[in-house]
Amino acid sequence: MSERLYFRQLLAGRDYAVGDQIATQMRNFSYLIGDRETGEAMVVDPAYAVDDLLGLLDDDGMRLTGVLATHYHPDHVGGDMMGFSLPGVAELLARKQVPIHVADAEQEWVRRVTGVSGTDLVAHDHDDTVAIGAIEVRTLHTPGHTPGSQCFLLDDALIAGDTLFLDGCGRTDLPGGDADALYGSLQQLAGLSGDPVVYPGHMYSAEPSANLSHVRETNVVFRPRSLAEWRQIFAG
Repeated sequence: MSERLYFRQLLAGRDYAVGDQIATQMRNFSYLIGDRETGEAMVVDPAYAVDDLLGLLDDDGMRLTGVLATHYHPDHVGGDMMGFSLPGVAELLARKQVPIHVADAEQEWVRRVTGVSGTDLVAHDHDDTVAIGAIEVRTLHTPGHTPGSQCFLLDDALIAGDTLFLDGCGRTDLPGGDADALYGSLQQLAGLSGDPVVYPGHMYSAEPSANLSHVRETNVVFRPRSLAEWRQIFAG
């Protein structure tokens, strides 16, 4: 990565939200991305312990200018769903008013789960660009895990959320999930140029990150050669 890029991968229960049993069990990653020269930074998927994440930014001399949300599930953005409630973007906005960047197809889901206002959200289409100082982040719409799941591509990093893990991919049996759409999204990611490092939304593997070429070779989700094969293996 370029020297100007500020980038931190943080594991819930270890690097922040220490002592939180749900955070430790879920093994979410949050990411801090910024421009070292301007001091601007955004947080990807803030949940569990907003104050911890803001404190880490402050310790590094960075200031929060926005949130990048991969999808609407509470373990990524906080809120209420399926009988449990987690802190996240609503609590963050109470401390600092910044835009929350979501995929256009995810707006209503994020509002419904987190309770934030539509005016707090900035909607993006596929292959939009979000600027953090001089750092440009591409938004890739990757539906399947949820209708508006999105990944973030910058420099030589792919923040994949729950669309793609190093081992496996996001489940499709929760509200808004679509197995056929996820197959298409995985093929889209597999075809990215270069060989970016994949940074997933959870640590469900021995290593926290790996090059896309390695993930394509080793991850079972890339074995099906057609949608029909995918359905036989994963959509049954």
